[in-house]
Amino acid sequence: MMIEVLKSKLHCVTITEANLHYMGSITIDEDLMDAAGLIAGEKIQVVNNNNGERFETYVIKGERGSGCICLNGAAARKVQVGDVVIIIAYALMDMDEAKTFSPTIVFPKEGNRL
Repeated sequence: MMIEVLKSKLHCVTITEANLHYMGSITIDEDLMDAAGLIAGEKIQVVNNNNGERFETYVIKGERGSGCICLNGAAARKVQVGDVVIIIAYALMDMDEAKTFSPTIVFPKEGNRL
């Protein structure tokens, strides 16, 4: 049996942009992606601490060192610049692997800096 477990999380990052006129996705500073073990195209869940919205999208690389967290396309309507969100990635694992797996949790500082 396979189960879905927390793989990685960017805890409490701040939205820097919301770009409605883009095809979709979330742009994340590549330094933050590396720290959390996220890759371009990976499906993630976004949880907005300011308004309670929860939605899924996929990751695209943002400029390294920029602190960028930008919601693109329709998801841009679910956030405001300045909102604090949690970005969560999950992975499928068999039960034995899941019992010993340790997720990567990143707590960025102000400005979405590591």
